[in-house]
Amino acid sequence: MERLERSGQIIGYTVVLRADAVDQRIRGIMLIEIEGHAADRVVRSLGGFPEVSDIHTTNGRWDLVVELGTASLTDFDAVLRRIRLIPGITGSETSLLLATPRTTRARLA
Repeated sequence: MERLERSGQIIGYTVVLRADAVDQRIRGIMLIEIEGHAADRVVRSLGGFPEVSDIHTTNGRWDLVVELGTASLTDFDAVLRRIRLIPGITGSETSLLLATPRTTRARLA
């Protein structure tokens, strides 16, 4: 393990929790459109949201795909409202994740 860490093969560690041990029962995907060259600023802003688990850049109509999780629908609605206020975001579309019948990586929820 130490050799792999020193060589840079291992860059970090994580803890994988059972789904029932996590308070984020409501999960969703938010597709975000950004104006001009504001992508870096928007990504930095999104990084400050504890509800945001992953941020992906993409091509096509949407510029970012953001994975979110909250304890309730009320909390989910509140974080969507706060994200939509970030300067540089010009549009968004959000879908709730209902179930994950298959995944190839460990998930927290």
